[in-house]
Amino acid sequence: MLWPSLAMLDQDGFLSDDLRVVSVAREAVAKTEFLGRVQGAIEKRINKDLEDGTLDRFLKRVSHVALDASDPEWGNKLKAELGDIDTLDIVYFLSVSPTLFKPICEHLETAGLSRAPNRVIIEKPLGRDLASSKVINDSVAHAFEETRTFRIDHYLGKETVQNLLALRFANTVFEPLWNAQSIDHVQVTVSETVGTGDRLGYYDDYGALRDMVQNHLLQLVCLLAMEPPSNFNSDALRDEKVKVLRSLKPITADVVKEVTARGQYGAGFAEGHQVAGYEAEKGSPSNTETYVAIKAEVANWRWSGTPFYLRTGKALPSRTTEIVIQFRAVPHSIFGAAAQPNRLVIRLQPDEDIKLTVMNKAPGLSADGMQLQPLDLSLSLTNAFDSNGDKPSRRRIAYERLILDALNGNNAAFVRRDEVEAAWTWIDGISAAWAEAYPKPQLYPAGSNGPISAHMLLERDKRVWND
Repeated sequence: MLWPSLAMLDQDGFLSDDLRVVSVAREAVAKTEFLGRVQGAIEKRINKDLEDGTLDRFLKRVSHVALDASDPEWGNKLKAELGDIDTLDIVYFLSVSPTLFKPICEHLETAGLSRAPNRVIIEKPLGRDLASSKVINDSVAHAFEETRTFRIDHYLGKETVQNLLALRFANTVFEPLWNAQSIDHVQVTVSETVGTGDRLGYYDDYGALRDMVQNHLLQLVCLLAMEPPSNFNSDALRDEKVKVLRSLKPITADVVKEVTARGQYGAGFAEGHQVAGYEAEKGSPSNTETYVAIKAEVANWRWSGTPFYLRTGKALPSRTTEIVIQFRAVPHSIFGAAAQPNRLVIRLQPDEDIKLTVMNKAPGLSADGMQLQPLDLSLSLTNAFDSNGDKPSRRRIAYERLILDALNGNNAAFVRRDEVEAAWTWIDGISAAWAEAYPKPQLYPAGSNGPISAHMLLERDKRVWND
């Protein structure tokens, strides 16, 4: 996503004329071959959106230098490549293994490349528990203070996720109802049709809980459950998100089987072909979960009594990321069972869309009274106008917004250290409870809707997943 995002920012005039993009990796490759790879990555993702001249202009910005992070002269060699660093404003994007964060940051600091205003973007995984996360954060913090550290979660750059803030805090229609008195429950779903593929080595050490819930799903919960910030600056927003994470009710061993579901895909039929199953792909037994569902509780005045059901998994029937806000039924229905509770569905993929379901009189005459039917009101961004008053012609890559924010020094859509650590504290509690009382995940066939325990999670509360 990185090369296409940068190319589109260039096409739309967001990159200054003197901005350079320097690739750093161990592999030594000829300039022509490297630029061909970059061009291929861009064309594969956004070829239909490219305008004449964009590729040529962008590729002139790009260079590549082969450096090995184990080389003690790494920083000085990069410094020589960059030129007069005193005149530069540099953003480093570390799309590398977390084991390299520390040595790279040390190289940058030693060579004088980490001084302000230079900043760093780091991608997950930011550890696999609280302790390892602190080690990573400490190593980065030695070279870059918190205000110049940008922990990226690409979900926070998605247009629909960004729109959550506008939906809640710019409309009197929703915010007065955004509480336990009006909302019955919330569902957050991230489902994938693919298995682990070439990520199996990494995934077997992390599992769905650490890989997806700790970051993506909990970030969505924060935006859904947070209190209105005092203003729109980065610290005000992130302060409220941290409060949500610290309000999550701990999940202990005595309740973990009632409020969570662990699954692992077995042999089945997914994406039109036979799937061998996770253990068969790995070639050995494994207790790693490829599916997790959780009944989470935000223990504060606003949300007491309204559960947040979270689920994510691999080798499922559809690729979907969505949020369902299920409102409570009217206190007394004069229309009988025909009146269904309102529902707000916020979909992030495969299409970004927001739909509100309200009850509406069905057209026509009826001898047995008024007949109702659900009416979907689409708040889709497809028909929205951009900030210039022009209708957007494409759906932007989430990284475009986040890279642009980092270039401009705006860290509101990035994750602060105390957010990461508060999330890991809650996740570590679940991991410990699983180790004690729920060590083995339940098998589910690839291509199915997940383990039976996930459906029972809602059935116990007389609710169902939005499938």
